Amino acid sequence: MKKQQIESIYFLRLFAMMMVVLVHVTAAYASVLPYSGDAYQKYHFINRIIRIEAGIFIVITGLVFFYSYIKKPLTKELWKSYYKRRVTYILIPYIIWALIYEAYSIYVGAREFNATEILLRILKGESYYQLHFIFLIVQIYLVLPVFIWIAQKFTFFRRYMWLFGVVLQLVYLQLNSMYGLVSFTLFISSLSTFLLGAWIGVYYNEQKAKSANKSTIVLLIIALIAGAIVSSLHYYVYTIKTLYLSGVMYETINTFYLVLGSYVAFRIGEILAAKLPRRAVITVRNIAMYSFGFYLIHPLVLNIVSEFVPANSNQLFHIEMLIRYVLTLALCYLIIWACHRFLPFASLLYGKLPKKAVFLYKHEVQ
Repeated sequence: MKKQQIESIYFLRLFAMMMVVLVHVTAAYASVLPYSGDAYQKYHFINRIIRIEAGIFIVITGLVFFYSYIKKPLTKELWKSYYKRRVTYILIPYIIWALIYEAYSIYVGAREFNATEILLRILKGESYYQLHFIFLIVQIYLVLPVFIWIAQKFTFFRRYMWLFGVVLQLVYLQLNSMYGLVSFTLFISSLSTFLLGAWIGVYYNEQKAKSANKSTIVLLIIALIAGAIVSSLHYYVYTIKTLYLSGVMYETINTFYLVLGSYVAFRIGEILAAKLPRRAVITVRNIAMYSFGFYLIHPLVLNIVSEFVPANSNQLFHIEMLIRYVLTLALCYLIIWACHRFLPFASLLYGKLPKKAVFLYKHEVQ
Protein backbone atom coordinates (compact mmCIF):
# COMPACT_ATOMS: atom_id res chain seq x y z
CA MET A 1 0.00 0.00 0.00
CA LYS A 2 1.31 3.43 -0.95
CA LYS A 3 2.21 5.62 2.01
CA GLN A 4 0.39 8.89 2.56
CA GLN A 5 2.15 12.07 1.55
CA ILE A 6 3.65 14.15 4.37
CA GLU A 7 2.51 17.63 3.44
CA SER A 8 4.01 19.25 6.53
CA ILE A 9 7.39 18.74 4.88
CA TYR A 10 6.54 21.44 2.35
CA PHE A 11 5.94 23.90 5.17
CA LEU A 12 9.18 22.87 6.88
CA ARG A 13 11.06 23.46 3.64
CA LEU A 14 9.39 26.84 3.25
CA PHE A 15 10.21 27.82 6.85
CA ALA A 16 13.86 26.80 6.47
CA MET A 17 14.22 28.34 3.01
CA MET A 18 12.84 31.71 4.09
CA MET A 19 14.91 31.75 7.27
CA VAL A 20 18.22 30.89 5.60
CA VAL A 21 17.74 33.75 3.13
CA LEU A 22 16.81 36.08 6.02
CA VAL A 23 19.94 35.05 7.93
CA HIS A 24 22.15 36.11 5.05
CA VAL A 25 20.19 39.25 4.18
CA THR A 26 20.21 40.59 7.73
CA ALA A 27 23.90 39.71 8.15
CA ALA A 28 24.59 43.19 6.73
CA TYR A 29 23.92 44.61 10.21
CA ALA A 30 27.33 43.40 11.41
CA SER A 31 29.26 45.62 9.00
CA VAL A 32 26.82 48.53 8.61
CA LEU A 33 25.16 49.34 11.93
CA PRO A 34 27.03 50.96 14.82
CA TYR A 35 28.53 48.23 16.97
CA SER A 36 27.23 49.65 20.24
CA GLY A 37 23.81 50.66 18.95
CA ASP A 38 20.43 49.31 19.96
CA ALA A 39 19.59 48.36 16.35
CA TYR A 40 22.78 46.29 16.15
CA GLN A 41 21.70 44.24 19.16
CA LYS A 42 18.18 43.72 17.80
CA TYR A 43 19.39 42.57 14.40
CA HIS A 44 21.90 40.29 16.07
CA PHE A 45 19.02 38.75 18.05
CA ILE A 46 16.91 38.22 14.91
CA ASN A 47 19.86 36.86 12.95
CA ARG A 48 20.67 34.29 15.64
CA ILE A 49 17.22 33.08 16.63
CA ILE A 50 16.30 32.19 13.04
CA ARG A 51 19.36 29.98 12.66
CA ILE A 52 17.12 27.12 13.59
CA GLU A 53 16.78 26.75 9.80
CA ALA A 54 19.81 24.44 9.70
CA GLY A 55 18.17 22.12 12.21
CA ILE A 56 14.92 22.09 10.24
CA PHE A 57 16.68 21.18 6.99
CA ILE A 58 18.43 18.25 8.69
CA VAL A 59 15.19 17.12 10.38
CA ILE A 60 13.58 16.99 6.93
CA THR A 61 16.38 14.73 5.70
CA GLY A 62 15.94 12.25 8.54
CA LEU A 63 12.15 12.39 8.41
CA VAL A 64 11.82 11.75 4.67
CA PHE A 65 14.25 8.85 4.46
CA PHE A 66 13.27 7.00 7.61
CA TYR A 67 9.60 7.35 6.73
CA SER A 68 10.35 5.86 3.31
CA TYR A 69 12.93 3.20 4.19
CA ILE A 70 12.37 2.01 7.76
CA LYS A 71 10.21 -0.97 6.73
CA LYS A 72 11.92 -1.80 3.45
CA PRO A 73 14.32 -4.75 3.07
CA LEU A 74 17.82 -3.32 2.81
CA THR A 75 18.79 -4.99 -0.44
CA LYS A 76 21.75 -4.25 -2.65
CA GLU A 77 19.42 -3.00 -5.40
CA LEU A 78 17.72 -0.61 -2.99
CA TRP A 79 20.95 1.06 -1.94
CA LYS A 80 22.26 1.15 -5.49
CA SER A 81 19.18 3.14 -6.48
CA TYR A 82 19.47 5.26 -3.34
CA TYR A 83 23.07 6.32 -3.97
CA LYS A 84 22.45 6.88 -7.67
CA ARG A 85 19.67 9.37 -6.85
CA ARG A 86 21.83 11.14 -4.26
CA VAL A 87 24.65 11.56 -6.76
CA THR A 88 22.26 12.85 -9.44
CA TYR A 89 20.19 15.23 -7.32
CA ILE A 90 22.63 16.32 -4.58
CA LEU A 91 26.27 15.74 -5.47
CA ILE A 92 26.18 16.92 -9.09
CA PRO A 93 24.30 20.18 -8.30
CA TYR A 94 26.71 20.78 -5.42
CA ILE A 95 29.80 20.37 -7.63
CA ILE A 96 28.32 22.57 -10.37
CA TRP A 97 27.50 25.38 -7.94
CA ALA A 98 30.81 25.03 -6.11
CA LEU A 99 32.55 25.62 -9.44
CA ILE A 100 30.23 28.55 -10.20
CA TYR A 101 31.09 30.17 -6.86
CA GLU A 102 34.78 29.48 -7.36
CA ALA A 103 34.59 31.25 -10.74
CA TYR A 104 32.57 34.09 -9.20
CA SER A 105 35.12 34.58 -6.42
CA ILE A 106 37.93 34.75 -8.94
CA TYR A 107 35.91 37.18 -11.11
CA VAL A 108 35.32 39.63 -8.24
CA GLY A 109 38.94 39.36 -7.15
CA ALA A 110 38.31 37.57 -3.86
CA ARG A 111 40.56 34.66 -4.86
CA GLU A 112 43.23 33.74 -7.36
CA PHE A 113 43.04 30.66 -9.53
CA ASN A 114 44.70 27.66 -7.93
CA ALA A 115 43.43 24.26 -9.03
CA THR A 116 44.64 22.44 -5.90
CA GLU A 117 43.04 24.92 -3.52
CA ILE A 118 39.80 24.87 -5.53
CA LEU A 119 39.67 21.08 -5.29
CA LEU A 120 40.33 21.14 -1.54
CA ARG A 121 37.63 23.75 -0.98
CA ILE A 122 35.12 21.71 -2.96
CA LEU A 123 35.99 18.57 -0.99
CA LYS A 124 35.50 20.42 2.32
CA GLY A 125 32.42 22.45 1.32
CA GLU A 126 34.29 25.77 1.49
CA SER A 127 33.80 27.18 -2.01
CA TYR A 128 31.23 29.64 -0.63
CA TYR A 129 29.80 30.34 2.78
CA GLN A 130 26.56 28.35 2.43
CA LEU A 131 28.02 25.24 0.78
CA HIS A 132 29.44 23.81 4.01
CA PHE A 133 25.90 22.70 4.78
CA ILE A 134 25.67 20.67 1.56
CA PHE A 135 28.98 19.06 2.52
CA LEU A 136 27.33 18.09 5.82
CA ILE A 137 24.22 16.73 4.10
CA VAL A 138 26.35 14.59 1.78
CA GLN A 139 28.00 13.02 4.85
CA ILE A 140 24.57 12.27 6.32
CA TYR A 141 23.46 10.61 3.09
CA LEU A 142 26.54 8.40 3.18
CA VAL A 143 25.92 7.12 6.71
CA LEU A 144 22.11 7.11 6.61
CA PRO A 145 21.84 3.41 5.58
CA VAL A 146 23.81 2.44 8.69
CA PHE A 147 21.36 4.23 10.98
CA ILE A 148 18.38 2.73 9.18
CA TRP A 149 19.89 -0.75 9.65
CA ILE A 150 20.45 -0.07 13.38
CA ALA A 151 16.90 1.24 13.77
CA GLN A 152 15.50 -1.85 12.09
CA LYS A 153 17.51 -4.20 14.31
CA PHE A 154 17.22 -2.53 17.71
CA THR A 155 13.83 -1.44 19.05
CA PHE A 156 15.29 0.53 21.96
CA PHE A 157 17.42 2.63 19.63
CA ARG A 158 14.48 3.17 17.29
CA ARG A 159 12.22 4.29 20.14
CA TYR A 160 14.69 6.82 21.54
CA MET A 161 16.61 7.88 18.44
CA TRP A 162 16.26 11.59 19.16
CA LEU A 163 17.79 11.11 22.63
CA PHE A 164 20.65 9.00 21.23
CA GLY A 165 21.28 11.80 18.75
CA VAL A 166 21.46 14.47 21.45
CA VAL A 167 23.79 12.43 23.68
CA LEU A 168 26.13 11.34 20.88
CA GLN A 169 26.33 14.87 19.50
CA LEU A 170 27.14 16.44 22.86
CA VAL A 171 29.73 13.76 23.70
CA TYR A 172 31.37 14.34 20.32
CA LEU A 173 31.40 18.13 20.81
CA GLN A 174 32.98 17.70 24.25
CA LEU A 175 35.68 15.33 22.99
CA ASN A 176 36.39 17.47 19.94
CA SER A 177 36.69 20.55 22.13
CA MET A 178 39.13 18.78 24.45
CA TYR A 179 41.26 16.94 21.91
CA GLY A 180 40.70 18.67 18.56
CA LEU A 181 39.80 15.41 16.83
CA VAL A 182 38.30 16.90 13.65
CA SER A 183 38.98 20.28 12.05
CA PHE A 184 36.04 20.26 9.63
CA THR A 185 32.27 19.98 10.10
CA LEU A 186 31.44 16.33 10.78
CA PHE A 187 27.93 14.88 10.56
CA ILE A 188 28.00 13.91 14.25
CA SER A 189 27.77 17.61 15.10
CA SER A 190 24.21 17.53 13.70
CA LEU A 191 23.19 14.07 14.84
CA SER A 192 20.57 15.40 17.27
CA THR A 193 18.35 16.96 14.62
CA PHE A 194 19.01 14.19 12.10
CA LEU A 195 17.88 11.46 14.49
CA LEU A 196 14.99 13.65 15.64
CA GLY A 197 13.79 13.70 12.04
CA ALA A 198 14.38 9.95 11.80
CA TRP A 199 12.31 9.40 14.95
CA ILE A 200 9.46 11.53 13.59
CA GLY A 201 9.62 9.58 10.33
CA VAL A 202 9.35 6.22 12.11
CA TYR A 203 6.49 7.34 14.35
CA TYR A 204 4.94 9.80 11.91
CA ASN A 205 1.26 8.89 12.40
CA GLU A 206 1.61 9.10 16.17
CA GLN A 207 3.42 12.45 16.01
CA LYS A 208 0.96 13.82 13.49
CA ALA A 209 -1.92 13.06 15.86
CA LYS A 210 -0.15 14.94 18.65
CA SER A 211 0.33 18.09 16.59
CA ALA A 212 -3.18 19.35 17.33
CA ASN A 213 -2.70 18.96 21.09
CA LYS A 214 -2.51 22.01 23.36
CA SER A 215 0.99 20.84 24.25
CA THR A 216 2.15 22.35 20.93
CA ILE A 217 1.52 25.84 22.34
CA VAL A 218 3.47 25.03 25.50
CA LEU A 219 6.38 23.60 23.51
CA LEU A 220 6.34 26.64 21.21
CA ILE A 221 6.64 29.00 24.18
CA ILE A 222 9.51 26.95 25.65
CA ALA A 223 11.26 26.88 22.26
CA LEU A 224 10.95 30.67 21.88
CA ILE A 225 12.38 31.17 25.37
CA ALA A 226 15.26 28.79 24.55
CA GLY A 227 15.89 30.63 21.29
CA ALA A 228 15.94 33.97 23.09
CA ILE A 229 18.42 32.60 25.64
CA VAL A 230 20.70 31.20 22.92
CA SER A 231 20.60 34.44 20.94
CA SER A 232 21.30 36.57 24.02
CA LEU A 233 24.13 34.31 25.16
CA HIS A 234 25.76 34.52 21.74
CA TYR A 235 25.63 38.32 21.92
CA TYR A 236 27.13 38.60 25.41
CA VAL A 237 29.61 35.72 25.14
CA TYR A 238 30.86 35.95 21.54
CA THR A 239 30.00 39.46 20.33
CA ILE A 240 30.58 42.00 23.11
CA LYS A 241 32.36 39.39 25.29
CA THR A 242 31.10 40.59 28.67
CA LEU A 243 30.11 37.09 29.77
CA TYR A 244 32.07 33.85 29.82
CA LEU A 245 30.52 30.49 28.96
CA SER A 246 32.32 27.38 27.77
CA GLY A 247 31.76 26.48 24.13
CA VAL A 248 30.41 23.07 25.10
CA MET A 249 27.85 24.59 27.48
CA TYR A 250 26.71 27.02 24.80
CA GLU A 251 26.39 24.19 22.28
CA THR A 252 24.38 22.16 24.80
CA ILE A 253 21.84 24.96 25.18
CA ASN A 254 21.84 25.56 21.43
CA THR A 255 21.26 21.85 20.76
CA PHE A 256 18.25 21.90 23.08
CA TYR A 257 16.86 24.87 21.13
CA LEU A 258 17.48 23.29 17.73
CA VAL A 259 15.88 19.98 18.70
CA LEU A 260 12.85 21.44 20.44
CA GLY A 261 12.41 24.25 17.91
CA SER A 262 12.60 21.91 14.94
CA TYR A 263 10.12 19.54 16.54
CA VAL A 264 7.71 22.41 17.17
CA ALA A 265 8.16 23.54 13.56
CA PHE A 266 7.10 20.06 12.45
CA ARG A 267 3.96 20.28 14.58
CA ILE A 268 3.15 23.74 13.22
CA GLY A 269 3.67 22.43 9.70
CA GLU A 270 1.17 19.65 10.37
CA ILE A 271 -1.37 22.13 11.73
CA LEU A 272 -1.00 24.41 8.70
CA ALA A 273 -1.23 21.50 6.27
CA ALA A 274 -4.49 20.40 7.92
CA LYS A 275 -6.09 23.80 8.46
CA LEU A 276 -5.14 25.93 5.46
CA PRO A 277 -7.23 25.90 2.25
CA ARG A 278 -6.10 23.35 -0.30
CA ARG A 279 -5.04 26.09 -2.70
CA ALA A 280 -2.63 27.51 -0.12
CA VAL A 281 -1.12 24.08 0.60
CA ILE A 282 -0.57 23.46 -3.13
CA THR A 283 1.08 26.87 -3.53
CA VAL A 284 3.40 26.19 -0.58
CA ARG A 285 4.27 22.81 -2.10
CA ASN A 286 5.12 24.35 -5.48
CA ILE A 287 7.41 26.91 -3.86
CA ALA A 288 8.99 24.44 -1.44
CA MET A 289 9.94 22.13 -4.31
CA TYR A 290 12.63 24.71 -5.11
CA SER A 291 14.06 24.92 -1.57
CA PHE A 292 17.32 23.16 -2.46
CA GLY A 293 17.73 25.47 -5.43
CA PHE A 294 17.14 28.47 -3.16
CA TYR A 295 19.89 27.28 -0.87
CA LEU A 296 22.34 26.93 -3.74
CA ILE A 297 21.61 30.15 -5.62
CA HIS A 298 20.50 32.75 -3.06
CA PRO A 299 23.97 34.14 -2.08
CA LEU A 300 24.71 34.99 -5.70
CA VAL A 301 21.29 36.60 -6.17
CA LEU A 302 21.67 38.49 -2.88
CA ASN A 303 25.04 39.87 -3.99
CA ILE A 304 23.48 41.19 -7.19
CA VAL A 305 20.48 42.66 -5.33
CA SER A 306 22.85 44.34 -2.84
CA GLU A 307 24.53 46.18 -5.71
CA PHE A 308 21.25 47.94 -6.47
CA VAL A 309 19.84 48.24 -2.95
CA PRO A 310 22.42 49.86 -0.64
CA ALA A 311 22.55 49.42 3.13
CA ASN A 312 22.75 52.71 5.02
CA SER A 313 23.52 53.17 8.67
CA ASN A 314 20.29 55.02 9.46
CA GLN A 315 16.53 54.44 9.61
CA LEU A 316 16.53 53.43 5.95
CA PHE A 317 18.40 50.26 6.89
CA HIS A 318 15.19 48.51 7.95
CA ILE A 319 13.43 49.28 4.67
CA GLU A 320 16.51 48.32 2.67
CA MET A 321 16.74 44.96 4.40
CA LEU A 322 13.07 44.31 3.68
CA ILE A 323 13.52 45.21 0.00
CA ARG A 324 16.65 43.04 -0.26
CA TYR A 325 14.82 40.14 1.34
CA VAL A 326 11.72 40.32 -0.86
CA LEU A 327 13.72 40.85 -4.05
CA THR A 328 16.11 37.98 -3.26
CA LEU A 329 13.25 35.57 -2.57
CA ALA A 330 11.32 36.65 -5.67
CA LEU A 331 14.31 36.54 -8.02
CA CYS A 332 15.48 33.16 -6.73
CA TYR A 333 12.06 31.72 -7.36
CA LEU A 334 11.75 33.25 -10.82
CA ILE A 335 15.22 32.10 -11.90
CA ILE A 336 14.71 28.53 -10.67
CA TRP A 337 11.21 28.37 -12.15
CA ALA A 338 12.44 29.68 -15.52
CA CYS A 339 15.26 27.12 -15.60
CA HIS A 340 12.80 24.39 -14.64
CA ARG A 341 10.41 25.53 -17.33
CA PHE A 342 12.87 25.96 -20.20
CA LEU A 343 15.99 23.89 -19.46
CA PRO A 344 15.81 20.09 -19.87
CA PHE A 345 18.66 19.55 -17.38
CA ALA A 346 17.40 21.84 -14.59
CA SER A 347 17.54 19.01 -12.03
CA LEU A 348 21.31 18.88 -12.45
CA LEU A 349 21.38 22.51 -11.28
CA TYR A 350 18.76 22.56 -8.53
CA GLY A 351 18.23 18.97 -7.41
CA LYS A 352 15.14 16.86 -7.85
CA LEU A 353 12.29 18.79 -9.46
CA PRO A 354 8.72 17.88 -10.47
CA LYS A 355 8.19 16.82 -14.09
CA LYS A 356 6.34 20.05 -14.92
CA ALA A 357 7.14 23.60 -13.86
CA VAL A 358 4.12 25.18 -12.17
CA PHE A 359 4.14 28.87 -11.36
CA LEU A 360 2.92 29.11 -7.75
CA TYR A 361 -0.42 27.37 -8.16
CA LYS A 362 -2.10 24.81 -10.35
CA HIS A 363 -5.43 23.21 -9.52
CA GLU A 364 -5.17 19.50 -8.75
CA VAL A 365 -7.26 17.19 -10.91
CA GLN A 366 -9.39 14.96 -8.71
